[in-house]
Amino acid sequence: MLLERIYDEDLAQAGYFIGCQAKGEAVVVDARRDVRQYLDLAAKHGMTITAVTETHIHADYLSGTRELAEATGARIYVSGEGGADWQYGFEAERLHHGDRLALGNITVEAVHTPGHTPEHLSFLITDGAFADAPGYMLTGDFVFSGDLGRPDLLDEAAGGVDTRFGGAKQIFQSLKKSFLTLPDHVQVFPGHGSGSACGKALGALPSTSVGYERRFAWWAGYLERDDEQGFVDELLDGQPDAHAYFGRMKRQNKEGPAVLGPLAPLHRYESAELAAALEADRVVVVDTRGQDEVHAGTVAGSLNVPGVAKAASFGAWVYDPERETTPLVVLAEDSEVADQFRDHLLRVGIDTVTGYTTSLDGLPMTTPEMIGPDELGSFEASMVLDVRNKTEHADGHIPGSEQLSGGRVLWNLDRLPTDGPIVTYCQSGVRNSVAASALRRAGYRVVELEGSYAAWSERNLATV
Repeated sequence: MLLERIYDEDLAQAGYFIGCQAKGEAVVVDARRDVRQYLDLAAKHGMTITAVTETHIHADYLSGTRELAEATGARIYVSGEGGADWQYGFEAERLHHGDRLALGNITVEAVHTPGHTPEHLSFLITDGAFADAPGYMLTGDFVFSGDLGRPDLLDEAAGGVDTRFGGAKQIFQSLKKSFLTLPDHVQVFPGHGSGSACGKALGALPSTSVGYERRFAWWAGYLERDDEQGFVDELLDGQPDAHAYFGRMKRQNKEGPAVLGPLAPLHRYESAELAAALEADRVVVVDTRGQDEVHAGTVAGSLNVPGVAKAASFGAWVYDPERETTPLVVLAEDSEVADQFRDHLLRVGIDTVTGYTTSLDGLPMTTPEMIGPDELGSFEASMVLDVRNKTEHADGHIPGSEQLSGGRVLWNLDRLPTDGPIVTYCQSGVRNSVAASALRRAGYRVVELEGSYAAWSERNLATV
């Protein structure tokens, strides 16, 4: 059996390629939308991808299940559990608890593990060439290394009302009736790692085991004591802010993401051509430099997405494809880097990258407004806005500041004043520069705090 983890550092998301060498067949679980890596893996190992499936309707990235099936001719399998409200809206074969897929010697068994979402499936893997019982479990957003999937995203991202309490109880029962009934040796491969917003304390290890989690996980004692209420209380306490784009991901993944097929080459813009397109408001520049360079001067109306590494995460903060379709032109050193930016943005449903530029020379520039920490007390701001997470704000913030995380700013403009400057800050300035660029493009006068909260704290200025 071949089991390979395909990990996206940007979104801290893991998909899996499972293949039978004897038969040359493979299944991909939780594919992302830029599917080349799966095709390359299949070619490398001389396998055909015959099935594509996913653990649940994802909220943090746009699923590549349909894209990969279109590229390979594989059959699509999705959960048929969860009730009428949680059925997929596109054509696929439905999997229910206990259903099995066969790939030569390998058996993939669906296990209904609701809680993170009502329809959630985990997959038990049996390598029949070595054993007659499961040795591996793909747990999706159910069990992580050292943590569990958060049950509040249906409230945060899908417009639910207090579904988190029922979801938390479902996770408790899923642990009790499904996960903890497995032998200790079963290896666990989760759908996310450290840095994901799908839990509050995910471990960085790529895998764990049933026995390790049974003994050492924070939740183990609650299950041992059968203390459901204590479990629910701790699971729900301190969950981070959910990014606003999660709601769009939920809707699109449920309905079925658009299938893109082969992508056209990105157009390289020369200075004069791009300047004319900007003047006519036909494109938006994505400034991919760090905040220090951006603060020295950037294209007027541009969006700051600093670097490929977190392009999907930050891109989804500053551009909402449900509200606009203006083509994006990324600043990149060459076409290869530009393609990487496009791939990352495709993962969050931003399909409008049409070109790139290697230089900002000759473009209309502006210098973002900044203010030093020592000047803030005498500055007449309409609002001091903390764009960090609510847990960071609670740990310490500038007196009088309001909290609205960077991933939610564009979707909560009604909370912001329009009659004066808004001073913004984060911890170090990275997230602040991203959020500030989106607000400026939306028409707000934004003044960024130099050095953000780190600089404020270093000066021993008052904090709450």
